[in-house]
Amino acid sequence: MPPVSWRAAFSVHVLTASGAAFALLALMAAVERAWPTMFLWLGAALLVDAVDGPLARRLGVAKLLPRWSGETLDLVVDFVTYVFVPAFAIARSGLLPQALAVPLALAIVVSAALYFADRDMKTSDNYFRGFPGLWNAAAFYLILLRLPPWAGAAAVAALVVLTFVPVPFVHPLRVTRWRVLTLAVMAAGAALALVTLARGMDPGPFVTAALCAVAVYTVGVGLLRTRP
Repeated sequence: MPPVSWRAAFSVHVLTASGAAFALLALMAAVERAWPTMFLWLGAALLVDAVDGPLARRLGVAKLLPRWSGETLDLVVDFVTYVFVPAFAIARSGLLPQALAVPLALAIVVSAALYFADRDMKTSDNYFRGFPGLWNAAAFYLILLRLPPWAGAAAVAALVVLTFVPVPFVHPLRVTRWRVLTLAVMAAGAALALVTLARGMDPGPFVTAALCAVAVYTVGVGLLRTRP
């Protein structure tokens, strides 16, 4: 592999930082309750998050540009895309009891901020300890399922509590156990999510049931880690 220039290395940091731009575009869509558009921008940020780390390691960005912390940059962008914008969307959605919408959104951002600062957030085999702040996914399912307000509030509150409970959650890229199956399920879920967005968050019962099965698998594969 030919030597990598500092410009090429810095472009990886720019790629990571572009996730913040996608977050702002998603927030602007959330203000208008344009949920499919919001989730498309959050999906773009998710795609960036999936490729920037492996690219940075391949190019040796940390050694070429020690002044800039890719890890810190990644955490900043992850917080706004996985937590801050989805918390706003959950509060704005009208799917929670009015009196609880803002308090629960505040609980989301505070609990997730503490989680992101936890140096022990992962197990030795790369499972997350506790709910890993995937509030973009939580917002997606909340808007998709349109639960009664009390049920939506209970689900959000439960996830906030699970942030601090050492229940294992799978990392689809780094957990080696059943990785191929997990990635296949995640890919199917992504395809179904795109169908859902194309149909204005109303994909019909079959797609909705399939997405719920993806969620059950994702939670279940983490819980199975505790078994012998």
